Amino acid sequence: QVQLVESGGGLVQAGGSLRLSCAASGRSFSSYAMGWFRQAPGKEREIVAAFSWSGATTYYANSVKGRFTISRDNAKNTVYLQMNSLKPEDTAVYYCAGSRQSLHYGVDYWGKGTLVTVSS
Repeated sequence: QVQLVESGGGLVQAGGSLRLSCAASGRSFSSYAMGWFRQAPGKEREIVAAFSWSGATTYYANSVKGRFTISRDNAKNTVYLQMNSLKPEDTAVYYCAGSRQSLHYGVDYWGKGTLVTVSS
């Protein structure tokens, strides 16, 4: 059974940092596009950061460029999201996702999410 399990969310003050982790099990995700989405209250889910399936390219939403960094450890089958200079508008449930092709076109696997709350 394939599972993506997020951890690392929590409450942080504006300007602070958090690191999210996504541990994958059930198969190797080394050749999958992996990334992070978020969904704020009352808003649609949006892609935040992602690796291409080859791992050669990364994508960042404009709103997080320069503040968030995505990384992966294929040996541990884990993807990370380092979030710095957090803002109240970053408050959301963050979801890990995996796709055989591109996360922009479809998601094959979702985690259950981890809540990030940024206080002003």
